[in-house]
Amino acid sequence: MELLRNLSSVTARHHGCVLTIGNFDGVHRGHEAVLKQVLTQSAALNLPAAVMVFEPQPAEVFNPEAAPARLTRWREKYNLFKAANIQRMLCLRFSPAFAEIQAETFIEALLVKKLGVKYLVVGDDFRFGQGRKGTFSMLQQAGEKFGFQVTDTASCRQEGERISSTLIRQAIHKNDFERAEHLLGRPYSIIGKVVHGDKKGRTIGFPTVNILLRRCVSPVKGVYAVQVKYKNHIFDGVANAGTRPTVKGARQQLEVHLFNFSGDLYGQELDVTFKHKIRDEHKFETFQALKQQIELDAAFAIEWLHANKG
Repeated sequence: MELLRNLSSVTARHHGCVLTIGNFDGVHRGHEAVLKQVLTQSAALNLPAAVMVFEPQPAEVFNPEAAPARLTRWREKYNLFKAANIQRMLCLRFSPAFAEIQAETFIEALLVKKLGVKYLVVGDDFRFGQGRKGTFSMLQQAGEKFGFQVTDTASCRQEGERISSTLIRQAIHKNDFERAEHLLGRPYSIIGKVVHGDKKGRTIGFPTVNILLRRCVSPVKGVYAVQVKYKNHIFDGVANAGTRPTVKGARQQLEVHLFNFSGDLYGQELDVTFKHKIRDEHKFETFQALKQQIELDAAFAIEWLHANKG
């Protein structure tokens, strides 16, 4: 799949496509239905299937602290789109300046002249352009004028509910990872590269691998029983997602202690699947008190994971 990180990467050879636009946070089963619709039209028109996303997501620019918890970062979306056989991902940097583009300019300069869109799939609540004045109705009228078809995303319902990123966040918040998996179509996980930490865990017998969360708001906060995939091997573990207040941590990160593993994982990519929340993150008065709690957390995780195998 071809990745286009800015408009200057879009050349004449990219003119003509079937396109969908959205956050696609989580790339869940509802999104899969949209992607299938794009792929169907792509085959019918003999044009590339393309997805446009924005990075950061618009809400993270306008009000980062109140933005929805991010389920997937752009690299994870890229891998999921690729697996779905999408041919192009246009990942545009969203900024206050980009938000000031007139809706008419967005349509004519970007969708029509730059991308040559022939079929567009968006939500009927899609808003774009300065002051969010661009609407689904405006797109339909532009389609009639410039010769492209516009259709709304088909809602994917399961047991009477619309599958959405919001429902998945709610399931994760409620420690209902089975429901999150059902809505996503896969277990909920965070993928990232191992970075150097302060190495305090090894001093108390719990060495950890550290992954930066790189999110304005994280969907996971606290201590979890997890399973970690590394080079087709699965390891059980216990993880803390947060800022580590006991050791005066500042950055959001995921610290994972792997059971029955020894080795150097710095720079390696791990896939951490969340299975069960054990507790919230707390600040302990002493490092010894933290050590005792981690021992209890690890024992609980081992027992829970053993009891819930399969």
